[in-house]
Amino acid sequence: MKIDKTKYDGDGNLKNGKITDHYKGGEVCSVGRFGEGKRTGLWKFYFVNGNLQSVGKYLEDRLVGKWKWYRESGALMQVGAFDETERKTGIWKRYHPNGKLMDEGMFVAGKKVGEWVFFDQDGKATKIVQHKNK
Repeated sequence: MKIDKTKYDGDGNLKNGKITDHYKGGEVCSVGRFGEGKRTGLWKFYFVNGNLQSVGKYLEDRLVGKWKWYRESGALMQVGAFDETERKTGIWKRYHPNGKLMDEGMFVAGKKVGEWVFFDQDGKATKIVQHKNK
């Protein structure tokens, strides 16, 4: 994915306001807002085929809150959240390409904690792993 990570526009000014980046072929790559050269608010990233790749919020260039990631086919791939320091937090879930749950578990301050459950492609639990709580 082509992402313009620079803080400045073509005139050398800090980026502000809504920004739409494009792939070389003209397709939309990402849509979001900048404030004083930093990503802020809701951002959406797209595959070349136009399907949504990921969606979530930024706060001063850091991923925060709930995010969702998708496969190029459009199927949901993963959901999870980040705290204000960009560490994974809360319940995270990943999905098989067929849409069935692959695994789920809890993060606290970026570390896996408690019970993590893994599932096969038919949705049957295949493994449970216990992670130590902090």
